[in-house]
Amino acid sequence: MNIIYVLIPLSVILMVLAIGFFFWAVQNDQFDDLDTPALDVLDEDDEKERGEDG
Repeated sequence: MNIIYVLIPLSVILMVLAIGFFFWAVQNDQFDDLDTPALDVLDEDDEKERGEDG
């Protein structure tokens, strides 16, 4: 029963940290462009074929 006195505050602290990191990510534009990184993988082969990659 004593472990509950540790687990409840620990879970609240972890929840506050997770919410804080989420708002930090939103303010630093981490979620602005979700489509382009997925499409960059497809464009990488085209650049190598044209010789632009080096």
